[in-house]
Amino acid sequence: MKTDEIRGKNDHELNFELDKAKAELFDLRFKSKTQSLPNPQKIRSLRREIATIHTIVHERKTGVRGQEPR
Repeated sequence: MKTDEIRGKNDHELNFELDKAKAELFDLRFKSKTQSLPNPQKIRSLRREIATIHTIVHERKTGVRGQEPR
């Protein structure tokens, strides 16, 4: 998911996306320990997506970048 797409979502949608990404990351980590993954790069991209969502939520809370909390 691109940063512009994430910025276009409201806080409720961001929390939902964050929970979904964390659950998917947990599943991928579990699968990587028990069996081989077809795309191990997915773990890294999910970690980055989670970090991006956290960053945007923090920006909205502190008022950085001129965005109002939604």
